[in-house]
Amino acid sequence: MTASWEVVVGIETHAQLQTKSKMFSGASTAFGAPPNTQASAVDIALPGTLPVANRAAVEHAIRFGLAVKGTINRRSIFARKNYFYPDLPKGYQISQYETPIVQGGEIRFLVGDQEKIVRLTRAHLEEDAGKSLHEDFHGMTGIDLNRAGTPLLEIVSEPELRGAKEAVAYARALHALVMWIGICDGNMQEGSFRCDANVSVRRIGDKKLGTRCEIKNLNSFRFMERAIEFEARRQVDLLEDGKSVVQETRLYDPERDETRSMRTKEDAQDYRYFPDPDLLPLVLKEEDIDRTRSSLPELPDAKRERFTREYRLPAYDATLVTASRAAADYFEELVRVSGADPKICANWQAGELAAELNRRNIDISTSPMSAEILGSIIKRIVDGTLSGNTAKQVFGEVFGNVTVVPGPAELRVTGYAPTVRVDPKIVDDVIEKKGLRQISDSGEIEKLVDEVLAANAKQVQDYRAGKEKAFNSLVGQVMKATRGKANPAQVNELLKKKLS
Repeated sequence: MTASWEVVVGIETHAQLQTKSKMFSGASTAFGAPPNTQASAVDIALPGTLPVANRAAVEHAIRFGLAVKGTINRRSIFARKNYFYPDLPKGYQISQYETPIVQGGEIRFLVGDQEKIVRLTRAHLEEDAGKSLHEDFHGMTGIDLNRAGTPLLEIVSEPELRGAKEAVAYARALHALVMWIGICDGNMQEGSFRCDANVSVRRIGDKKLGTRCEIKNLNSFRFMERAIEFEARRQVDLLEDGKSVVQETRLYDPERDETRSMRTKEDAQDYRYFPDPDLLPLVLKEEDIDRTRSSLPELPDAKRERFTREYRLPAYDATLVTASRAAADYFEELVRVSGADPKICANWQAGELAAELNRRNIDISTSPMSAEILGSIIKRIVDGTLSGNTAKQVFGEVFGNVTVVPGPAELRVTGYAPTVRVDPKIVDDVIEKKGLRQISDSGEIEKLVDEVLAANAKQVQDYRAGKEKAFNSLVGQVMKATRGKANPAQVNELLKKKLS
């Protein structure tokens, strides 16, 4: 793709709201039940049944609107969105169109080290459709209506994202936010958080948007990036060959790493929206909104600002340790139990801990190493028991000996909850058993320094001749002699003193 083109992306996200029952019925929303065992008479549209709006789902929508600084409409309308699929029992989906529950708002996120703000068009309540099953049937399609009626919040961004990386950064920030405020579990594998990407291209400098194609049901951030990149290249190739882009819905095939046509893209008029006659307008009272506002946790932006002010963290570090509510809670607990400089805590959390969790594909909310245990390691650095290198050895040894105790799913959504039953004394046990206690005895270190200087006369001569690298080599020799256990600050101080 040439540099003369600009990629424009808007994202439509379906966040499954964390409620026990469906949007308009009392049927369960629990994942994994046998097919068609959680579809009530309302969900399968038996004659004479009437929908009743789920209060918890409405409260979750209000919660989201407040979190993104959107406008909460005190009166919103449920509408029928008409289309015909085998997994849509009523022949229409109950959604919101002209008057959604939330209008406007914004999502703030980092792209690299630059903050970007993307405006939201709207967020509206709707019910999910069922699921068509193709793989297990030969020449036929099975229908599972367990998901039919599951409450969703559809969140629509303005077309202000420029390229795949910005789109993924936005989606990650939105994903973190809906989990942070406790309205969605964010499980992409189970379909709780799904994104559709509207992709178009235009010549740089053009004001008019190009013809968009919608890529449906992207359920991983990696696939989203690859799908947008492929689709942008496809559209540019078409336009540079003198052809036109057809507005359509496309699917991403991860095996072939390509998008392919699914159907012609509908416009709003094709759905023949009209107010649902079975549902009254949704009217919110001020006390409903005030009650929800008072229950909101400290939000990501506010927490990042507080961490930079209270803990004196650089903006980049504050962003890393507030990537999720669980990460932020872990960090505050780590600072509390270790009593160490918050910057050191941030370095360990975003460095060694994050690397190990990523390697094992574990979320910090279920980290096998609790903040109390990691705090015990950091304490031993602060009090001089461990050097930085030996602390990493202890970390690796301890991490391999802790096990996760599964906890309730809601704990993983609302924030960090220690789920590890390990005595923090394991840190001191490992230090003693592995002989990793730092050597801080000045007399012992001085003796080793003298031995190294005597055995490395050439490097001593080089250093005194102005070659700074020779000094680092001498430090390395002392540390090697002590298997990394000598206090590095004391080694440096004594070497400089004796070489001056």
